[in-house]
Amino acid sequence: MFVRRKKNSSGSFSVQIIQKVGRINKVVKSLGSSFDESELIILERQAKLEIERMKGQVTLFSNDRDANLKSVLSNVSNSEVELVGPDNILGKVYESIGYHTIGLDELFRDLIMSRLVYPGSKLKTIDYLARFKNKEISVYSIYRYMDKIHGKYKDKIEELTFKHFKQVLGGNIGLVFYDMTTLYFEIPDEDDLRKIGYSKDGKHQHPQIKLGLLVGPEGYPLGYDIFEGSTYEGHTLIPVLKNIEKKFSIDKPIVIADAGLLSSTNINALVSNGYKFVLGGKIKNESTKIKDKIQKLEVTDDKPKEIKKEGYRLVVSFSEKRRKKDSHNREKGLKKLEKKVKNGKLDKNSINNRGYNKYLKLESDIKVAIDYSKYEMDAKWDGLKGYLTNTTLKPTEVIAAYGNLWHIEKAFRISKTDIRIRPIYHRKPRRIETHICICFVSYAVFKELERLLKIAKAEFSATSAIELTKNMYQIKVFLPESKTYTTIPLKPTEQQQELISIIMKI
Repeated sequence: MFVRRKKNSSGSFSVQIIQKVGRINKVVKSLGSSFDESELIILERQAKLEIERMKGQVTLFSNDRDANLKSVLSNVSNSEVELVGPDNILGKVYESIGYHTIGLDELFRDLIMSRLVYPGSKLKTIDYLARFKNKEISVYSIYRYMDKIHGKYKDKIEELTFKHFKQVLGGNIGLVFYDMTTLYFEIPDEDDLRKIGYSKDGKHQHPQIKLGLLVGPEGYPLGYDIFEGSTYEGHTLIPVLKNIEKKFSIDKPIVIADAGLLSSTNINALVSNGYKFVLGGKIKNESTKIKDKIQKLEVTDDKPKEIKKEGYRLVVSFSEKRRKKDSHNREKGLKKLEKKVKNGKLDKNSINNRGYNKYLKLESDIKVAIDYSKYEMDAKWDGLKGYLTNTTLKPTEVIAAYGNLWHIEKAFRISKTDIRIRPIYHRKPRRIETHICICFVSYAVFKELERLLKIAKAEFSATSAIELTKNMYQIKVFLPESKTYTTIPLKPTEQQQELISIIMKI
């Protein structure tokens, strides 16, 4: 026996159980008819169960529970097994920030979930949606969608993100941390946005853009901006700060940034706009007068000192751990140079200030040698680090504030590894900008998940939690008596249950 769907003259379909008798198909039973596809699927499911009953394989109303269960489960198809962990866990976090109120549809949410769970190209996204969400969508539909939402929601997304994490931080954002990174493209052509420039990823021949990211304490995202790939890093700080200041009513925070942003132009711009700052100091590049003053300071692990520089404070700290690391790196670099000199792999063009090449000198017109006196003089700076500031913070507070800059380094690391913000495969600027926006939201969800796990003192990380969601399924089962479908979540593991309990408290 088999199930047949027969089209009627009215346009509806009848679902029948057919038995082949000789060469004739005999209608054994008609289950009903309908115009609606979902109703027809239910009728077909009923027909399959009826065939099993007729064959005596299972009697649904007998006491043979194992057979009953086997009958029901044997009719569950692959398309009725659905991954629900990302939506139930990460989707709840997504909603707690308020992104569901923006007016974006379900596809935007799907793009965020896939970026967190199954990061990669948009081709991987459609594979994720097909395999785990039973949603068939073409990559071109996603591209068109990215074009459609481009530029419409960035301000609202930043507003919600800022509002949420400002509340998390107690309503006051006293410190902000800024850094910039390069994001390269696999597509070789340049345009108005994608330019070849200095790449922090070492992809110097690839077109790139620059992403300036502003985060608060603990690395909570506050805002971002995109710049042309050839833009000088130092010219990105003030536009991002002004953008955030323009959008949100906030008191002037103290700006923390690394030595890459240390320039007279940036400092003057920060001061003229009323900002206090702590910037990483390049003490080895200071004037001879300043360097002599630094060397005379009696700096120890627990006793930082400071000197005046152009009306600002230059705080100097020492770390024995840093000293050992600096010494080890210098020795390692020297050995590499010695090997290259011995093998004749260096010429006069190798003499420059890049890395440990600064130890090289030209002994004759053609012979390159190592200047060991420079190597020994460099040892005086092992373990020392400088911080330029115009704040009234104590030296230890300046060092502590700058020490939290690792949060933004972690932010970029998460973006590049867990979320895989790069390489970028898009060519059109509007899609590039939408891609960055999707990654910004994904990072915000990641950080909020991380915060919730920390509060709950969970023994697993946010990355591990996301992995747990990848194995949280439900099945869709047809109930023959009520003639309806129901969804049944599969029993979670102990860790998955802990994660569910944490998220359900939001």
